[in-house]
Amino acid sequence: MLPGPDATPRQRRPYARRLPPGQRREQLIDAALGVIVEQGYAGVSIEAVARAAGVTRPVIYDHFPNLGRLLRALIEREERYSLEQLELVVPEPPGGGDPVDVVAGGVRRFLEAVARRPATWRIILLPLEGTPAIVREHVERNRALVLARIERLVRWAIDQRELPAELDVELTARAIHDLGEQAGRLVLTDPVRYSPDRYERFTRSVMMRVLGGQ
Repeated sequence: MLPGPDATPRQRRPYARRLPPGQRREQLIDAALGVIVEQGYAGVSIEAVARAAGVTRPVIYDHFPNLGRLLRALIEREERYSLEQLELVVPEPPGGGDPVDVVAGGVRRFLEAVARRPATWRIILLPLEGTPAIVREHVERNRALVLARIERLVRWAIDQRELPAELDVELTARAIHDLGEQAGRLVLTDPVRYSPDRYERFTRSVMMRVLGGQ
């Protein structure tokens, strides 16, 4: 039976151009991350990711057998990015650099990394309601790695006699870690007011006072 003259033609999804498998996989992961940031974990589904990526559901299933595998790939990718940035933020070992430059430069590099990849750091620093257990586990594991590195940095500064020998290493490292995460949240929510430059100046000022007061 032919459609009548007033029948509305079915709208078709725009044609998605072919991409190499690796590039398509990254596009789908990016789309999933965008859906999570905009709608939360409750809003993420194969259909939502397909709409965001401008593809059909079968395209997603060509690369990921189910939503769980897609989310795992997303988490593993973002974890890899964050750990790569950690290598620059908290050098290990720090070498013979000046402690003020090491700490203040690390703060700036961390906040610049947050500003460059806000979606990545939002799911780490601004956890959404309904965050899956697997995401929380990855985040907590990375936090432990960061904290351990900061502790080694504090011990190095004490060994260099740049920080007081009686300083509590664990509490100092936790204070730096917590302040760094809070700074990252402010850069995400109000980047104009709380810029990496401002935090670097603040860190240098505090460090100079601490070192000058020994």
